[in-house]
Parts: sequence; structure tokens; C-alpha cells
Amino acid sequence: MLKSTEELVKLVEKPGLVLVDCRSYKEYAEGHIPGAVNVDLFYYHWLDTTKDGVKAFEKQMQLLFSFMGITEQTTAILYDDVAGMGAARGVWLLRYFSHTDAFMLDGGFRKWKSLGLPIETKTNGFKPVKFSGRADRKILADFEYVRKNLGKARLIDTRTREEYEGKVMRAARRGRIPHSVNIDWVRNINDDGTMKSAEELGKMYPFSKNDEIITYCQGGYRAANSFVALKMLGFENVRVYLGSWGEWGNRLDLPVEDN
Repeated sequence: MLKSTEELVKLVEKPGLVLVDCRSYKEYAEGHIPGAVNVDLFYYHWLDTTKDGVKAFEKQMQLLFSFMGITEQTTAILYDDVAGMGAARGVWLLRYFSHTDAFMLDGGFRKWKSLGLPIETKTNGFKPVKFSGRADRKILADFEYVRKNLGKARLIDTRTREEYEGKVMRAARRGRIPHSVNIDWVRNINDDGTMKSAEELGKMYPFSKNDEIITYCQGGYRAANSFVALKMLGFENVRVYLGSWGEWGNRLDLPVEDN
């Protein structure tokens, strides 16, 4: 699910590539990888995972990918400042729509810039098409699925320890989903912004490959980064809880744990 800067250099001039800068427009305008379009995916969080909510989410994302110009033949490479949350969210979203030719730039713009590679400041336009991805609901969890699988699936809370323990409150209630373990997503990343090696990640996620794993955070971005890490390790049955704590913590009918 990763492409190195060296691999991107070889692809950047080739047809069929959609390169997406997932940072803010301000950061993008100050300098970006040549040819990249800008889509700040933090504008597209989704906290309603009722059946109607998921249908609306799918419609919005299909419209977004159509606007971005992604077809079945497209290679999509997404990047952040580092191998971060927004790019991982984009990769997960495309995989959700069965578009497997989607990758995160390892090390992001920081590594690209550190290597002295070309940078431009002009804004690149979109080339809209009709995106026709098919939803793969095996990698998404809604709140009902999480509730039914409490104590069965492995729940990984990818937020900070302070959020997990309820010391930082970002919803109507503090705490965490019952039976979850805390593995902060930032531990997936090296100091230079690249993803850690499979050996290092394996020590962080010492689970059975037969386990079902559900990742969550506040809005499904940090959780997407951990989804990428787990898939890199060969875990087959991994889902992102789309609504995450932003939904769960605000629904008074759902159980929570706190310290």
C-alpha cells in the first residue's frame, strides 16, 4: 500500500496517474509535487453510520472520486506531509470502493522535499470522470457491527493515551469503546515520516492473523493509518469503524469505559 519517492519519480510523468496532495490548500499552494491536485480529506469526515448514513457517505465519496478523475485504470497515489492520516484515509476509501491500485507516498512531502526533488506552486485542475467503484463493506464497520462484536473482534483505539483514558474529552462522553486496546497511530511512523518496517510493526501488533480487527479513532483518519499498517503485515480481516469516537461517544445508547 506504499510507494517510495523513487517509485513516484518514475511514475510522475506517466499517463493514468492521479497524484493527490491531501494537505491543506495553504500548504499545497506553498509547494507541492509537480502534477498533484489538492483534496484536503479532513473536510470529508463522516459520523453517521446508520444504514442511511452509510449510503449517503458512499454517494458523497463516489462524487468526490469522480471529481478527482479516478477511473478503473487509474493509479492513485496520495500524500500528506508524512505517511500520515489523510493519505491513509484516501487509500482506505479507495480500497473500500474496490480500487486496489491506490497507494500512500512513504514519507510524504517532507521526504520528497528533503531529497531535493522538484516542487511547483501552481494549482493543478481536476479532470472529472464517472467513478464506478463497488463498495467492499468487509473493511468498514458501522456502530451496530461494533456493538454486536464487542468482546469478539479485537478493537484497536488509535488515539492518544489521554483520549483513551478519558483525560481528554472530545465527545459528549469521555473514555473508550469497551474491550479496546490503545495503540497510538503515531507509533506506526518513523522520525523521518516514513512507515516503520514490517518487523517493527509486527512487534506492535502481536495478534493472530485469524483475528478480526476493528480500528477506530475520533473520525476514522488515524484508524485508517493503522489499517494500512495492519494490511502491510498481512492481516486479512481488518475494518475501520467509520464513525469512530465522534459517533460512539456522542450516542448515549452505546456502552463506554473510562478510568
